[in-house]
Amino acid sequence: MIQKIVTKRSLKDSSSIKDDLAYWLSRTPKERVEAVDYFRRQLHGSSARLQRSVRVIQRTQKKNDLADLEALDEE
Repeated sequence: MIQKIVTKRSLKDSSSIKDDLAYWLSRTPKERVEAVDYFRRQLHGSSARLQRSVRVIQRTQKKNDLADLEALDEE
């Protein structure tokens, strides 16, 4: 059974930052990644996939670009 522990501290208390750091450094890398994934799911939902995004950029063609392409075709 998991025991819940809550500690109330002031945000100005720098020892709480050190305690948090010490706690996470005491966890295994696997436990840290699992915690990050848990918080990610809480914030963004349970999707296991990354959101895809596509951006199409229209470029104006310069004379130098066209000359470079023609030079490549000649080789």
